[in-house]
Amino acid sequence: MTTHEAAPEIKSEGGGFAALSDTFDEFMTTFAEFREANDRRLREIETRKGADTVTSDKVDRISEALDRQKQLLDNLALKRVRPALGRDDALSVAGAERKQAFDAYLRSGDEHALRSIETKDMSYGSGPDGGYLVPDEVEAEIGRRLAVISPIRSIASVRQVSSAVLKKPFMTSGPVVGWVGETAARPKTTSPVLDALQFPTAEIYAMPAATPSLLDDSVVDLDQWIVGEVESAFAEQEGTAFVSGDGSDKPRGFLDYDQEPEASWAWEKIGYIATGVDGAFAASHPSDKLIDTIYALKAGYRQNANWVMNRKTQAAIRKMKDADGNYLWQPPAVPGGRAVLMGFPVVEAEDMPDIAPDATAIAFGDFQRGYLVVDRAGVRVLRDPYSAKPYVLFYITKRVGGGVQDFNAIKLVKFGVA
Repeated sequence: MTTHEAAPEIKSEGGGFAALSDTFDEFMTTFAEFREANDRRLREIETRKGADTVTSDKVDRISEALDRQKQLLDNLALKRVRPALGRDDALSVAGAERKQAFDAYLRSGDEHALRSIETKDMSYGSGPDGGYLVPDEVEAEIGRRLAVISPIRSIASVRQVSSAVLKKPFMTSGPVVGWVGETAARPKTTSPVLDALQFPTAEIYAMPAATPSLLDDSVVDLDQWIVGEVESAFAEQEGTAFVSGDGSDKPRGFLDYDQEPEASWAWEKIGYIATGVDGAFAASHPSDKLIDTIYALKAGYRQNANWVMNRKTQAAIRKMKDADGNYLWQPPAVPGGRAVLMGFPVVEAEDMPDIAPDATAIAFGDFQRGYLVVDRAGVRVLRDPYSAKPYVLFYITKRVGGGVQDFNAIKLVKFGVA
């Protein structure tokens, strides 16, 4: 079996720029094979009134390999952008003191030094709050990594607050204005009507476990260990909530809001464009609905717009061409970059629904203006050496909220008749 007939080999994940460059080259080679196989499939459809089964299976296998290679490429790129946490010599005296006290608490449960520091700073975190605040550099590192690996967070606006709820005012009606002559009287304008969007924060937690030998090993950087343990757990939970969360003890996802056909769209609802076919694109000119979705956004929002969909939906769109025979989906231009669809970046969010009847499997918009992520300052750690002996559990919590802040900025593609 030749390389064109089998799915391309996926090399094991390594580190360094060489591995990233090699993986990117393999990805581009696979995409070239995919285009060749899909072109053959389309020619067979035109000439035979249907594609050969062997050719269709081959296209699907290469498409799946392309997805796996893209995921590997993303993981390698993610490793390269992870900076190491600062060492004690790079910290201030107070920061170094707190880091040393926090390290003692993690390793042995000795909380006396940490208790005195938090009492002095009037930020004592035990009791009803449960645990101690992690050092500032650890909290900042968690935030940086979440911004990279959490799909919606990476394109949304993020605001840090100290309260449990953020209230964001907006005008439901602007002031009345008009034209007047140079010496004409100026009639009084009516005052704007204000309302407020509320973004409550909810607690998200992770509970990694450590062995006593790990905690006794002075070479192990426990700050890095904590960040590495919680980043994936937090990102996975956030990703689901930002897309489809119901707002009850979690952020409210943009798919949870009422949806309305774009022709009758109103504020506090998300507009959508229907494909006209239940659970599929139209058989002829399927990309027309994608174009309609792009221009459903006002010009000011299109400049910073992104597509949001999962890998299965991308696989379906990857086979589409425009009237000139060019593929609508294009691979990243550089390692670690994003694929492009019709000139706009594609953000992979696995929590987006698959293509199905009446599913809104594609979102498009300026999420920086459209969706707001609210982080309450402070990440807490509570050490628990009793519940899972001989392991030591670390109950790590942070508070996060989210919701749509501008309903003009996000549009959906609905796979339905209307």
